[in-house]
Amino acid sequence: MSETNNLERKLSQMFMLGIPGTKLVQGVDEFVREYQPGGVIFYKHNYETPVLIAKFTSALQNIMQESSNLPMFLAVDQEGGAAQTLGKPFTHFPEAALLGEIDSPKLAFDVANVVAKELTAVGINLNFWPLCDIHTRPNNPIIGQRAFGTNEEIVSKISSGIVRGFIKNGMVASVKHFPGHSDTTVDSHKSLPIVDKTWGELEKREIKPFSRAIRAKVDILMMAHILNPKIDAIYPASLSFTTVSQHLRKDLRFSRIVIADDMQMEAITQNFNEEDVVALAINAGCDILTYRDMKQAKKAIDIARKHLKEERISEKRINESFKRIEEVKKRVLAQSPAVDIEEVDRIIGCDEHKVVLEAVVKHSMSRNN
Repeated sequence: MSETNNLERKLSQMFMLGIPGTKLVQGVDEFVREYQPGGVIFYKHNYETPVLIAKFTSALQNIMQESSNLPMFLAVDQEGGAAQTLGKPFTHFPEAALLGEIDSPKLAFDVANVVAKELTAVGINLNFWPLCDIHTRPNNPIIGQRAFGTNEEIVSKISSGIVRGFIKNGMVASVKHFPGHSDTTVDSHKSLPIVDKTWGELEKREIKPFSRAIRAKVDILMMAHILNPKIDAIYPASLSFTTVSQHLRKDLRFSRIVIADDMQMEAITQNFNEEDVVALAINAGCDILTYRDMKQAKKAIDIARKHLKEERISEKRINESFKRIEEVKKRVLAQSPAVDIEEVDRIIGCDEHKVVLEAVVKHSMSRNN
């Protein structure tokens, strides 16, 4: 393999994307074989039954096994409440705010244990949860009950308990949305939120749950599409070298994977050129860029390859990110057992998992009485 092809292969590892359908179809098969992206994010339109999603993940990993020595990140947003990618018969926990009200890191760990066992049973190895956002503003349109609470200590305890639960079960652990999405009044899916606080002010509150997650050995930290003008007057956190490479990497000493939230959110698309954002995010220090649409992801990878040839993205940056991605994949995913289709229906929504769900509901009712 030539050095150029090797660099392009490493660059492809820096992209995660959504794909169509509930099974592997020819267009997706061809794309994965040719581009070898670092991961796939499953959405509700990809899910029909546990067995089908298990066959889907197995097919994707088989392709990567044939063409690459690295497995894929296969991800979902399985938060509970309304934000649950995989529906019935997967165990459906209530909103995160309820776990915060119960205030039991042990129960949070048990919840993560259930979620992890069900996800890994179907080949999902990464859940973009928990949130480390603090529910600061009651009128926040996007966080709300998805946050564990309004108190940084509660959010820190519960989110780190979930991180530990995922790690114990051999999943890649992640948290979001750095440096905190809760003190906003607009939805980044639709517009660019602004948080007018200095880094010092954020450190006193919003940053604390992320610091706790880093100490808990979280593997991936997701950047928010939020403008913090007192930190970076031009670029949102996901595109900001100051936020990623100075504050997160140096101040908080986070050395693992940094991932940008969906680059197709209007906070990005309404304010920045689609070619520029690829270079901006990578040069800011993001290791992985996410795109919910496969065609847009293919376009972004092609843009990144062009930037590489034009030296707008350096070999050094690609190698830095690839090293982090490779380390997590080899440490966590290389040990993952193959999906056992025969076991899927026995594990998903089993009685043992219902006991944990009932414990959450029972604790909630006792606190409200």
